Amino acid sequence: MAAVPQTRADESDQPTTYSVTPSQMVQGGVGLWQTPTARMMPEGALSMSYTDNQEYRFMSVSLQLFPWMEATARYTDVRTRLYSNVADFSGDQTLKDKGLDVKFRLWEESYYLPDISVGFRDFGGTGFFESEFVNASKAVGPFDFHLGLGWGHLGYQNDITNPFCELRDSFCERPDGFSGRGGKVDYQNFFKGPMAVFGGVEYQTPLEGLSFKAEFEGNNYQQDRAGALEQDSRWNFGAVYRWNNFDFSLNYQRGNTIGFGVSYKLNMHTVSQVKIDNPPLEIQGIRPPENAAAVNRQKLYNDLRRHGGYVITDLEIDDEQATFYGLQTRYRDRNEGVERVGRILASELPESIKQYHLVEQSNNVPMVDTVIDADTFREHATYSVPESSVEDTYRRVSPTQQQVDAYEPHRATGAFFSTKFFWTQTFGNPEDFYLYQIGLLSSVGYKFNEHLGIYGGIRTTLLDNFDKFNFTVDAEEAFLPRVRTRVREYVTGPMITLDTVFMQWSDRLADNWYYQGYGGYLETMFGGVGGEIMYRPIDSNFAFGVDINYVKQRDPDSTTAFMDYSAVTGFASAYYQPDFLPDT
Repeated sequence: MAAVPQTRADESDQPTTYSVTPSQMVQGGVGLWQTPTARMMPEGALSMSYTDNQEYRFMSVSLQLFPWMEATARYTDVRTRLYSNVADFSGDQTLKDKGLDVKFRLWEESYYLPDISVGFRDFGGTGFFESEFVNASKAVGPFDFHLGLGWGHLGYQNDITNPFCELRDSFCERPDGFSGRGGKVDYQNFFKGPMAVFGGVEYQTPLEGLSFKAEFEGNNYQQDRAGALEQDSRWNFGAVYRWNNFDFSLNYQRGNTIGFGVSYKLNMHTVSQVKIDNPPLEIQGIRPPENAAAVNRQKLYNDLRRHGGYVITDLEIDDEQATFYGLQTRYRDRNEGVERVGRILASELPESIKQYHLVEQSNNVPMVDTVIDADTFREHATYSVPESSVEDTYRRVSPTQQQVDAYEPHRATGAFFSTKFFWTQTFGNPEDFYLYQIGLLSSVGYKFNEHLGIYGGIRTTLLDNFDKFNFTVDAEEAFLPRVRTRVREYVTGPMITLDTVFMQWSDRLADNWYYQGYGGYLETMFGGVGGEIMYRPIDSNFAFGVDINYVKQRDPDSTTAFMDYSAVTGFASAYYQPDFLPDT
């Protein structure tokens, strides 16, 4: 679906500041109770909600991706229906469904004109609440008024004529059900069938944090997935109390139903974490060593790691230049990392050294050389030039062949071992809504040199509820060989399983070109051989890669055996890093 750009009112019109802070509706997303409004959360805002409305429970997450776009993901628990009519398949679990909503602002509120938005609810999948709407919102003092037109679930009252029906007969009726097995966007249903008016008002009381909401909705509840529900009134009422980042709500709907909910919100644009970090090293007044022989290398190693976040794997120092092979592990901002490392080098290396080379490597393959002009950097670090910038002191180039040949990483050979926790989880299963598996993934291997190694992984399950599985492979006839649909067989094996064992060779082919080859048990379900080649220019926004593999499916009942299924598979990949996401 194409994003709808935001259209602003005349620049002389200043948007009003309304007293009411938008809150979440029952199904998630900014709205009243059952109906959305044209309002948006602040850009970057994230809201997580739980609501209970007798027949339904809703769990939703709403994200304000852009100032003009809101997206909502939702899980629905239909308490009046079973997941299926087959007890051996889903027991007595109630019906679950997930849905996606999106809303676009078409016009931002000005002094005279309202916010105007268009939205699509539950537009993919099974379409429990599938509907489209156009609405407007206008603030007047402590009141926020809303008026909208709805189709589908929001328009079943059918109290006005669908104007699109006058243009084309196909818009007069709305198709039932959904395409295929769900998971598709049913564009052919948009703005079709019955249509209704909805709206309401939200009032911010003098009591801080307390607001009241009243709405007139367009649904008649006769086509609900929970069954035909009794509706004594189209008016819904309730209150919202805001405390810190929480909203607590209580409502009375359909003239006969009480509901409640809670939501928590934060803004990912403004949220921050506490960082304890020392300021960059001050080098004014520091006397560096007179020559390369006088450099305290152990102190240099420790300071680069501790204060610069730079872990050294090899280095070469003479009286004219110094080359450090390693990896920046702490500072994602390139300029900050270069400045901190440069200040350490300027204070602990002799002034006769005119260039610092920071050769960053990945998997022991030199990738990029950051060349720092030592004299220019000292001028910047000592504030000897006005308006100096650390970016003016260095350049990034591809490592020379001489640097590649000279690289002899520490501990390039030998065995290694590490362990970390894994947590596998899945939602919406027939046996239980939430299934999980927790354990340890132990990595072990041996490096023969900087290019060749053997790697393995052992998975140990500590806690899970996968014993609730009623089946491992469904009985449905498959026209294609089963591959990933056999996942249940692989995760319900012994407590300790061999996850991977493979050999890998990786190296630099030429400037900006890299390759790797591998073979063995590559992952839980497959083993085989393959290779990859990548073109990655220095500091380019683009990179390109091609890989090809011959794989066979592993036998879930055996640690080492394979099954008959095999395939040749591969990918051609393009990578793009936008300029507005420089540190990703």
